[in-house]
Amino acid sequence: MMQGVLDRFEGNLAVILIEEDKAELIIPKEKLPEGSHVDTIFEMEKRNSSYHIIAINTEAEKRAKEKTTNLLAQLRTNSTGSKFKKN
Repeated sequence: MMQGVLDRFEGNLAVILIEEDKAELIIPKEKLPEGSHVDTIFEMEKRNSSYHIIAINTEAEKRAKEKTTNLLAQLRTNSTGSKFKKN
């Protein structure tokens, strides 16, 4: 199994990036699992030469959100504040 990330919407199409194969899957929005949004992480499967979404990987999404939250908190902690003076 491999993972894909919903990168963006282009009109009525969804663009999913599959990093493992350096591939891009473009499908109609209505073919996405319910609850899909930009940055949704999918479990993917390659059958023959085409990719298929198996399910949303909620654990991977949770880990990615936690990592982002931790990085933002770290940046805020390390921030020395603005170099601009307040009036």
